[in-house]
Amino acid sequence: MPLRGPAAVTAAVTAAVAAATLIAVPAPASAALSNSVSDAALALHWAPVHYQDTDSTDYDADYLSTVDYDGEWDTLNNWEHQDDQPDRLRGNAYQSVVQTSTHWFVLYAYYHPRDWDDVPDPFDLLTHENDMEGTLLTVRKDGSAYGKLEAMITVAHSDFYSYTPAGSPYTSGRENIDGPVIMVSHGGSQHPTTRQEAKGHGLYAHDGKEFPGGDGVVYQPSATASEVPSGGNDRSVAYRLTDVFASGGLWAHRSDSKTFVSPGTFRGDNGKDNAANAPWGWDDKDDGDITRGMLATDPARVVATYFANTGTFSRTYTSNPYTG
Repeated sequence: MPLRGPAAVTAAVTAAVAAATLIAVPAPASAALSNSVSDAALALHWAPVHYQDTDSTDYDADYLSTVDYDGEWDTLNNWEHQDDQPDRLRGNAYQSVVQTSTHWFVLYAYYHPRDWDDVPDPFDLLTHENDMEGTLLTVRKDGSAYGKLEAMITVAHSDFYSYTPAGSPYTSGRENIDGPVIMVSHGGSQHPTTRQEAKGHGLYAHDGKEFPGGDGVVYQPSATASEVPSGGNDRSVAYRLTDVFASGGLWAHRSDSKTFVSPGTFRGDNGKDNAANAPWGWDDKDDGDITRGMLATDPARVVATYFANTGTFSRTYTSNPYTG
């Protein structure tokens, strides 16, 4: 498989980032055992500070939301309802936690009602209703309360990208490592950073650069708040985490024909029909034996394949809500 990923960060940018923001993730000074923290607390602790690029022709089309932001689960009208009441587009990310005896695999999924463009689309190839892309964090259970971050994999359209934070022992496996994970301080702890494109919403590790065009929204995780950006250049917007497996939530609607047209694929039109996927439908287009949905349902296999030098690494799940 050919090497993938964005162009490498230039030496000058890398040096600046390393000096300013690239921080090793120390194990928290906690006597708590690794298995004592709740999934919700773990997901909040590691939730990314999320840099969402916006396009000035339609800022609110790039705001995060929930799938049911309009009060129902019919995804065939989410494009149409998106600009009816932009104040319903409250910051959100879906989260799930899968674990083995050695690691937590914490997944975050970001939803937009539209994957859009502002150029003519005569062949319905550039746009589609619903859009969900995200990231998987690999966290070692090291005896501290929240463990130690070792790797990140992101979803950008039909490709996955691999990253490691400073201090991680991981090296390139079958896939090439695409860059570093930049950590920033938020709420008293270090959080990874992610960036997401305007319009098409491909998701990558944040590269330390300014938003293209200078405008964008910085979403910051919160235990309680879920805010709507004040505009397309709001640099502090709270987003809340929603459990994928919450009662009546995303996973509960996996067989709802108003929401999904097939397993893991949202029902939608407005361009290419049925083009967006939930985490159990995410797929890298040329990944061979890493098949559709595994980033959510079998993350240990994906990580063990993508990276080398992972040390003690169990692939036997002690908890995996996707498979029961």
